[in-house]
Amino acid sequence: MENTRKFIATAALSILTITGFAQQKSILGTEKLKKYVEYFNSIDTEAVKNYIPNSEAFEWLADQAPLFECPDSVLEQNYYYRWWTYRKHLVKTPEGFIFTEFIEPVKHAGKYNSISCALGHHIYEGRWLKDNSYLKDYVKFWLYHADVGQSKQRFHQFSSWVDDAVYQNYLVKPDQGFLKEILPALDKDYEKWESQRQLKNGLFWQHDVKDGMEESISGSRKDQNQRPTINSYMYGNAMALDKIATLLGDGALAGKYKNKAIALKKLVQDSLWNASASFFETRKAKGGSADVREAIGFTPWDFNLPDDQASYAKAWDQLLDTAGFKAPWGLTTAERRNPTFRTRGTGHSCEWDGALWPFASSQTLKGLANLLTNYKKHGKMNAEVFYQELHQYAASHVKNGKPYIGEYQDEKTGEWLKGDNPRSSFYNHSTFNDLIINDLIGIKPRQDDVLEIFPLIPKNQWDWFILDNVFYHGKIVTVLWDKTGTKYNRGKGLLVFVDGKEIYKGKDLKPLKVRMD
Repeated sequence: MENTRKFIATAALSILTITGFAQQKSILGTEKLKKYVEYFNSIDTEAVKNYIPNSEAFEWLADQAPLFECPDSVLEQNYYYRWWTYRKHLVKTPEGFIFTEFIEPVKHAGKYNSISCALGHHIYEGRWLKDNSYLKDYVKFWLYHADVGQSKQRFHQFSSWVDDAVYQNYLVKPDQGFLKEILPALDKDYEKWESQRQLKNGLFWQHDVKDGMEESISGSRKDQNQRPTINSYMYGNAMALDKIATLLGDGALAGKYKNKAIALKKLVQDSLWNASASFFETRKAKGGSADVREAIGFTPWDFNLPDDQASYAKAWDQLLDTAGFKAPWGLTTAERRNPTFRTRGTGHSCEWDGALWPFASSQTLKGLANLLTNYKKHGKMNAEVFYQELHQYAASHVKNGKPYIGEYQDEKTGEWLKGDNPRSSFYNHSTFNDLIINDLIGIKPRQDDVLEIFPLIPKNQWDWFILDNVFYHGKIVTVLWDKTGTKYNRGKGLLVFVDGKEIYKGKDLKPLKVRMD
């Protein structure tokens, strides 16, 4: 079977080359991808083999993944490393394809080693693969199969922004038939969250361990604390269900979720905003704010929840403050000035009280990108800050001088705090490539056939880059920046190609909107 799959993938690439499809639609080519995959394969013992083994990684990624080249070797290498590791987690089960979180089996997982905690991250990342059937299977697994035959609920074992992620996936790979199929289940699932986690005051509560963020400063395994995480997720889910229902012509359902989103937005801003700290904070079950800034206070911007006001944007000042979240190795999960910072773990327990977690880093960077893209009030934030923190996040993907992604790290040294525990290797609990494609290069998916690009590359940072082989709205998109015109010999400036045809050319690296037809 393995040899058959490899033959099919190789044959498919050969056909593309023979027909001229690859030459017409790919400017960068796959030589760089091949070099990286060979290197990653060479440093891997491959203790676990899932649907696409290392021996087939190049062929599969060449067909499925967008190609990327830029002058920042740290970003570039990590881009390919993260696709290579993401591919490792694709598992074919009797109930369809899923993506795992841990490469090794863990006790708290459900069927087929499935865990719902990073489901939203998996969908945001995987929506850029060419074949969307993997994600469609994965979503249906959680909606229809994950809890069947289980002694405890698995889908709601962790908080989730699945509805938001499903809609964002739709914007890249439009499929109204799929949305229509699953909308009743999404609606029912939202109501289940309301019955399980919504308080009389309208806010949602969650234990930090069920946020995947156990032993946090503001958290509890017993108290019904009202956290920025689950309330932001449920807001994002309500907004998505409003948009999905509108798309499908269900005005009543759309109105229902629009009203829920409006109510939640007001509650979050009225009840979770600590004006004296200028930050969104957890509200304790016993009353009052937890009085600590944590990375989860940036989560509302992941879903564009806060109003566009300078007072809210001030929260982001903490990103630059070494007593806030800025540490030598990246962005911490709690403010460093807090007297209980990193006092709850020993390096073997889970520490969301300060240590670096890729899950949180990618959420914070997504929120920052949204602030810079969708808001007018940016406070002290700009593209330079985003780029520096994205670069540092990429640079943190290292262990013993080799590429690595694990669970969590010391904020000063970068030491992976799970040590050599094999469960930590290739930890699929965050995004990275979505931050490159959707935020740094800035492809902003839309319902219509207007291609919108809003790059967050600082002025004069790069003289060239290319993002190639992006499968979007059924077409192949290439975004190319060549300041002098001598790198790619396609012309000078910013160029956009759709199915090999140039549809835009401009002299500056700046936001643009252009029709694809």
